Amino acid sequence: MDLDLKGKVALITGPAKGMGAAVSRAFAAEGCSLLLLGRDVAAIAPVEAEIAAAGGAVSVARCDVTVSDDCEAAVATAQSLFGRVDILVNVAGGTGPIGKTGAQTTTEEFRDIIDVNMTGCFNMIRAAAPVMVAQRSGKIVNVGGTFGMRGRAGRVAYSSSKWGLRGLTKSFALELGPHNINVNCVAPGMVDGPRFRDKVCRDMAEKLGISVEEAARRHAEDYALKRVSTDADVAHACLFLASDVSRQITGVDLPVDGGWAAL
Repeated sequence: MDLDLKGKVALITGPAKGMGAAVSRAFAAEGCSLLLLGRDVAAIAPVEAEIAAAGGAVSVARCDVTVSDDCEAAVATAQSLFGRVDILVNVAGGTGPIGKTGAQTTTEEFRDIIDVNMTGCFNMIRAAAPVMVAQRSGKIVNVGGTFGMRGRAGRVAYSSSKWGLRGLTKSFALELGPHNINVNCVAPGMVDGPRFRDKVCRDMAEKLGISVEEAARRHAEDYALKRVSTDADVAHACLFLASDVSRQITGVDLPVDGGWAAL
């Protein structure tokens, strides 16, 4: 796939594993220069090494997205290394309490996940936006979730954070649109991988007395396409929204869920 992204500079948060690692590899494969951001730089090192070994231009910087000074420093680092910032992909996030009702969720638990999933994106956009405005170009992609489109019992904190991210996306899209900056949100559904298999499917399997494989099959049955999304599916959606192929799309929530949230 050639989306004319070669030479673009992309900042990616949460790149150490899962979707973040897949997004990082996908942008590197398109020829982007990458600055990978996270709290634990050692955890990012294997992804950095893999991309560098394939000939990619990649650097890593420590950044806690909940700390605004860290986000501003990360953008300054990107400018120092590459001279510009073309793309920001906000993948970093958390899951919050699982299986707790809203009444059982503590204020601290609620505040913590809001801080990571919403404030973190706000801090990164706030830091990167002035650079993009000065360039009169930029693409911002926030990774949300379908629980922020339909809600979910037992996931009040997480669902609230992802609903809030949608509002953040739309407001920034309106504010930055006049400066030729697109701001969109990719909303993955359940994504196949270790957490899905070892946590979600295993919990269902134990409750129902079925195999993990059968639990995965039952999850897939919830979707119109009868399959669970992969990290690559999410990465490809991010590529699309970061390219000029989607130049006339801004402020949207793009479900990548095989047909669950929107159907």
